[in-house]
Amino acid sequence: MSSKGKEVAEGSSRASGGGDDHTQQQQQLQQQQQLPLSRYESQKRRDWNTFGQYLRNQRPPVALSQCSSSHVLEFLRYLDQFGKTKVHLQGCLFFGQSEPPGPCTCPLRQAWGSLDALIGRLRAAYEENGGLPETNPFASGAIRVYLREVRDSQAKARGIPYKKKKKKRNIIKPNGDTSSNLPLQ
Repeated sequence: MSSKGKEVAEGSSRASGGGDDHTQQQQQLQQQQQLPLSRYESQKRRDWNTFGQYLRNQRPPVALSQCSSSHVLEFLRYLDQFGKTKVHLQGCLFFGQSEPPGPCTCPLRQAWGSLDALIGRLRAAYEENGGLPETNPFASGAIRVYLREVRDSQAKARGIPYKKKKKKRNIIKPNGDTSSNLPLQ
């Protein structure tokens, strides 16, 4: 049997004359599996799997294609039970104090920075797993508003106002020089 006949008998995609897309995808997958993932990629994969498990555990289960920003918000609120950041409530004696002198019964929550990073990873993972950028539930305005509210409330509860870092700008002088002290080459 010729090699072409063998390929037809084995059902190879090469025999059809079409491309080797499937074979190339398998080779890329094998190469990716051989390389150790970066810390970011490992965390992104773990977060994506956790979110998928969360959707499957809903009653009734939610398909990823049916996932909306409201599901993402529920997921973020669910994660609060595993948080380690003390967020003082409005009526707490220590509300607004950056370093309270004693313990209190205020709840532990996820820190804003952790949630912000999580959303960034899930946003990227959604698109890497075939989701369209325009339907990405992690990129919705509702998520941005929620994160801003969490950031502001946590800053207020700790007595540390959140201030956005200002970007440094190079000022162009009338003679064309910039204000930076970089030597010209």
